[in-house]
Amino acid sequence: MSLNQLATHGHRLFVDVHTHVYLPRYASFLRSRTTAPRIFSRPNTDNADGTSEERLLILDNEPSGGRPVGPQYWDREEKLKFMDRHGIDVSIISSANPWLDFLPASTAHTLANELNEDLETYCSTSPTLTGLHNLKRLYGFGLLPLVPSAPISSLLETIDQISKLPHLRGIIMGTKGIGKGLDDDALEPVWEALAKTGLVVFLHPHYGVDSNAWGEKENGHVLPLALGFPFETTTAITRLILSGTFDRHPTLRILLAHSGGTLPLLSSRLASCIAHDPLVASRLQHDARHYLGNLYFDAVAYGAEELGFVSDVIGRAGAYEGKAGRKDADGKVGLDERRRVGSERMLFGTDHPFFPPLSETEKWMSVVENLDAIESVDGWTEKEKDAVRGGNALKLFGLS
Repeated sequence: MSLNQLATHGHRLFVDVHTHVYLPRYASFLRSRTTAPRIFSRPNTDNADGTSEERLLILDNEPSGGRPVGPQYWDREEKLKFMDRHGIDVSIISSANPWLDFLPASTAHTLANELNEDLETYCSTSPTLTGLHNLKRLYGFGLLPLVPSAPISSLLETIDQISKLPHLRGIIMGTKGIGKGLDDDALEPVWEALAKTGLVVFLHPHYGVDSNAWGEKENGHVLPLALGFPFETTTAITRLILSGTFDRHPTLRILLAHSGGTLPLLSSRLASCIAHDPLVASRLQHDARHYLGNLYFDAVAYGAEELGFVSDVIGRAGAYEGKAGRKDADGKVGLDERRRVGSERMLFGTDHPFFPPLSETEKWMSVVENLDAIESVDGWTEKEKDAVRGGNALKLFGLS
C-alpha cells in the first residue's frame, strides 16, 4: 500500500526511528564482563526486602554507578507494550551503545553477525499492523564490527549480510569509526558500499566530549547528555562533510540523532570558516550549508521552535549549491516553503527505553513532548506533521 493509499484509508502511522534495545545475547555478554561496559547486580537501596537490581554501566565515569535496567531494555513484549500505550505503529529498532568498539576485531565480527541475525528474528516474528499485512510492527538497524584494527573486508562482509536481511533497513554507527573518526580514508569503501546498498546510517553519539569541560560541580548526567552527546554528533558529521564524502557519494543516507546536535545552528559559521580556509574550500564542491540537505534528522528536540529552526536550515540547503552559494538564498525562498521542504527530512523518535517516567502510570515525556513539539511547529500543515510523525520514515526505509 502506497503512502497516498495509506492516507486515503485514514491510516496516519506513527513511526519511531530512535528506539533502542539490548538484545538478550548482548545483555548476557555485558553481564559476563567485570569492567565497563557491563551489566551487574547490586542491592536495591529503594527496597528493604533485600532484593537486588541490575544496573548498566556504559562508561567508567558515569554518575550514580550507571542506571537501573530491566525487561524494557531487552524484552520485545515490553517494547510492544510501550508502543501500544503511546499509539506508535512501527519502530525502527537499534542496538543501544556501547555497541562493539571495546572488543577485539575477531570477537566483534562474530558478535555483530550473530546480533544482526537476532535482530532480524526479533523483527520478522513481530506482529503485523492490523489491516496492513505488508507492514511489521518492528524493523531494525544492524551493527557493523567497527573496532580499531577491524579489516575493511570484515565491515564489507557485514554490510552485505545486513543488506540481505529483509527486516534490517540500515545500520547504527558511533562516531569513532575504526578508531580515527568517520573521515578516516580507510572507511571510503564502507561509505561506497553503504551508498550502493541504500542502507540508512543512523549516526548516534556515545562518548560525548572531554569531561573536563563540565567542571567539578556535581550535575549528574545533565551536561554529558544534554550537551556532550549533541556536540559529539556535530563534530563527527562536520568532519565527514569536510572530507568530501557527500561529494563522492551524494546518495549516502545518514540520519542524525538529536536533530543534528548543533550543526543546524552553526552551519553558516561553518560555511564562513571554510570560505576563509583555502585548504578546505578547494576540497568541497558546495557551500557547507548545501550538505544539510543530504542529511536526515530525528525530531528528538523536545521543542517546536527548535524543530522549526532545523527544518528552516534544511529547507534552504538547495539554494547553496556550488562553492560560492547564494548570498541571497534566504530571500529567495519563503519561510513557509523552507519549513515544508525541511520537514521532509525530519522523523519522529522517542529514545526508548532511556529516561522512563518516575511513575508507572505516566506516559513518557520523550513521547509526549516530542509529539507536542511536532504538533506546534508554525508553518507545518497537517500533511507535514503527519509526514514527520510517520510518512517520512515509511518512505526513507522503503516501508510504503
